[in-house]
Amino acid sequence: MNREKEIRKITLWGTAVNLLLTVFKIVAGVLGRSAAMIADGVHSLSDLLSDIVVLIFTHISSKGKDRDHSFGHGKFETLATLIVSTILVAAGANLMANGVSSIIGVFNGEVIPKPGYIALIAAAISIIAKEILYHATVKIGREQSSNVVIANAWHHRSDAFSSIGSLAGICGAIFLGDRWTILDPLASCIISVAIVVVAVRMAIPSLAELLETSLPEEVEQDIKTIAMSINGVDDIHELKTRRNGISFIIDAHIAVNPNLSIVEAHDIATNVEEALLAKYGRETQINIHVEPGVDAK
Repeated sequence: MNREKEIRKITLWGTAVNLLLTVFKIVAGVLGRSAAMIADGVHSLSDLLSDIVVLIFTHISSKGKDRDHSFGHGKFETLATLIVSTILVAAGANLMANGVSSIIGVFNGEVIPKPGYIALIAAAISIIAKEILYHATVKIGREQSSNVVIANAWHHRSDAFSSIGSLAGICGAIFLGDRWTILDPLASCIISVAIVVVAVRMAIPSLAELLETSLPEEVEQDIKTIAMSINGVDDIHELKTRRNGISFIIDAHIAVNPNLSIVEAHDIATNVEEALLAKYGRETQINIHVEPGVDAK
């Protein structure tokens, strides 16, 4: 519950900031005659959508097991990470498309109107606010081991990046003349590539988890090592692993002395489970099947 509370609190702060920035940037863009700032304001709307996704899905993922979800709701957070990453890709692609269109327009002789100082102020405020929000959000995401919160933090930073592009274009137009307005779309194109790369890097692990990919080989080797370190375990095999949100799901067969009683074999399996829980957290779901040693006849 504390985890959900921390995630909800930082996300609600982000929602409030995004709402204020969206309104402010669009108004500043209109009053300051800055198409870049208007587009920047519209980009902030995607952050609001991202915040809503995080709030809804982290609440669902915090629920325990029920009749329909015997392994819990952890994958809802994974799905949310994938959705936020997709939104980031769309935002980056939109920045690229707008940047390329503006560059083509400049080469075709189009002149972007000189923006007003209010647009410059809005861009500066947006950069500072969203960078602060990025650091605060990514800190909570790492503390709570939440990929979706980290993805949302990068969405905040993508908005800061787009504002940097707007700031560059607005400064160029105000202080260097109309022919330097091309700095805005050029910066947007470069920034859009960075945004898409980050989004794809976050999406790949989430997609792998949804497709039931096993845990990394080094993690599975550590699991085997821990199990074999328990007194009474002769062998471990049929190891199956996967991630479920922030937790692991581990299934394995262990071989024990065939002459042990059921109670003794069960105690060994319990010791294996406790050792794995100590290593990977109490939320880890473990299923240990006990078998007689291979030499049993």
